[in-house]
Amino acid sequence: MTSHTTDLQDTPTGHAAPARRKPKARPPRAWNRPTGSRALLATAPVVLMVVVTATDVITPDWLHVSPVMAAVPVLAAVLLPWWATSVLALAVLVIAALLHRDAGGWGHPDTNVALASLFVVGLTSLAACSLRQRRERQLQRIRFVAETAQCALMHPLPQRIGSLALSGVYLPAESEAQIGGDFYEALRTPYGTRIVIGDVRGKGLEAVGASATLLGAFRDLAFREPSLTKVAEQLDARARRHIAALDGDPDAESFDDRDTSALFTERFATALLVEFPPGEPVARMVHCGHPEPYAVHAGEVRASEPEQPGAPLGLGDLLAARPVAQTVPFGPGDRLVLYTDGFIEARDRQGRFHDLGAQVQAHAGRPLEAMVAALRRDLLRHVRGDLDDDAALVALERLP
Repeated sequence: MTSHTTDLQDTPTGHAAPARRKPKARPPRAWNRPTGSRALLATAPVVLMVVVTATDVITPDWLHVSPVMAAVPVLAAVLLPWWATSVLALAVLVIAALLHRDAGGWGHPDTNVALASLFVVGLTSLAACSLRQRRERQLQRIRFVAETAQCALMHPLPQRIGSLALSGVYLPAESEAQIGGDFYEALRTPYGTRIVIGDVRGKGLEAVGASATLLGAFRDLAFREPSLTKVAEQLDARARRHIAALDGDPDAESFDDRDTSALFTERFATALLVEFPPGEPVARMVHCGHPEPYAVHAGEVRASEPEQPGAPLGLGDLLAARPVAQTVPFGPGDRLVLYTDGFIEARDRQGRFHDLGAQVQAHAGRPLEAMVAALRRDLLRHVRGDLDDDAALVALERLP
């Protein structure tokens, strides 16, 4: 999990601005360290060895089940580190030899074949375990670099901007060792506090490049454009130029200027822009194909659906849908919960989607930080810690 908070400092211009702190790089997690249910599963090789040994002891001498112990080092190679696999492989070989000697079969050809087979299986299991651990270390390093890049891409969220309290969380996908395209930013501008949250389709370097392009454009446009709809239009234009460059035509301004194959590349980004004008108890939103936020008023939660939803960034020309600003009341004590689709499309083991609205309702009475922490915890519990997609969430509250 990656979450960011900062304090505010006064700038020479007299405006408060978030004090950026350099994100600390965290060491890679030890994936092969047994924890929780995995610790219980890691005992399976030992349990199998004990069961096979006991079965062989209590059965007649003419029935040998010790060859089944060949599965012990194989199972250990999948679940345990190299040293534990080597210990179990040696233990299996010694126990099998003792069982055959106790049964009076020492020196017989079938005994020699059985022991030789266990020896070969043990060596093969050690090689497989070594290869698995090397791949896991490589994957850890890749994930570490990806998460560090994500932290560098997104500035830490301030804890407070003016009368707004903020809290955010970013959860990287566990099933992929690639950085995702979720992004968010909050800025104090001459036109009020402006926030963007978005999700670039796909993963990998293309998603990183698109996120960096859109975040850089928003940080510039938020201070230059008085109109939030103009900011959305300019972001769409930047997205289209970025897509055109990826398709090999950096001079193209629209889909009509490029090859028709670009129509089917499905490169786009959803985004939600929110503006809090100074001195007005309202929130102004522009939806660009993004999931609608949840508004919390007097303990009641409702989805703030757009009256006229706009096209995702990069598809403005194709869908001919211009951004439209929608103004909603946002007074003291009110909250907005912005999120990416990772929070609503996450499925549990039975294939059921995560019900974020119900969770927001359940935790609406908590302080903002506690509510965000609870929403994060509920999501991870729903998927049992295995996210298929990145998930980002930003919660805001108007303070008295």
